[in-house]
Amino acid sequence: MTTIGIVGLGLLGTAVATRLRGAGHAVVGYDIVPACVDRLIALGGTPAKSAADVARESEIVCTLLPSLAAVEEAILGADGVAAGARPGQTLCQMSTISPTLTERLARETAARGLTFLDCPISGTSGMVARGDGVIFVGGERAAYVRWRPLLESILPGAVHIGAAGQAMLLKLVANLLVALNSASVAEALTMARRGGLDPQMVLDVLKTGAGSSRMLDVRGPMMVRGEFPAQMKLDLFMKDLHLIQEAAGTIGARLPLTDVAERLYAAAQVAGYGGDDLAVVVTELERG
Repeated sequence: MTTIGIVGLGLLGTAVATRLRGAGHAVVGYDIVPACVDRLIALGGTPAKSAADVARESEIVCTLLPSLAAVEEAILGADGVAAGARPGQTLCQMSTISPTLTERLARETAARGLTFLDCPISGTSGMVARGDGVIFVGGERAAYVRWRPLLESILPGAVHIGAAGQAMLLKLVANLLVALNSASVAEALTMARRGGLDPQMVLDVLKTGAGSSRMLDVRGPMMVRGEFPAQMKLDLFMKDLHLIQEAAGTIGARLPLTDVAERLYAAAQVAGYGGDDLAVVVTELERG
């Protein structure tokens, strides 16, 4: 049994904690939201008073936080992971941030004697709780080999991509597909509904044909029901879309379809749906 630290116990952090507890590991965690800490306690985990305390009480620390600023503060801040970590301790940064910040965190934690793994997760919180999804891993291959069994207790697939920052770039590529696929599902179901077809029947039939996709399976049912419990809040996903655009601009990749999709998601956010799952984009199309 390994003691794993988690900083950030939101939807995804709780899903990761659930998987680790199910595999028999001890989990110590920290979050600024008391209700999130209560969920960890209900799982049999141990609360900590700060990110630094998480590092002191664990063998490896995973960060799962909603913003770049929160990640940087949790790792490098005065009461952050690096302040409480021991030389040689490993940090798995699992939040979706920019490749640029990832590379800087890798350099700065290495300068403090830590081992840094760039470990974004591709999968919704609901998928991760079921053991469905993949972890992209960037960083030293030796560290990947050492911690692969632990990562695979979270998700069966933990794939080494390359250097720190490269796994994060791939996560943004994956989220680009999530954005486009979810928007296309919304567009297809809206067209079917407007044409007088039964949405549930359409969803069932499409799942068996050439138009099938993971987002059709995950977000199609939400769109049919008109209910959008958050697996990925639209507000957070807008952050990811901005990161995708920023990374694309840096490397000179044109994203015309993403440009259109981003406008649809932004309109849904402005309409007040930021706390809902990103599947709520269908409401913008249905208004048109």
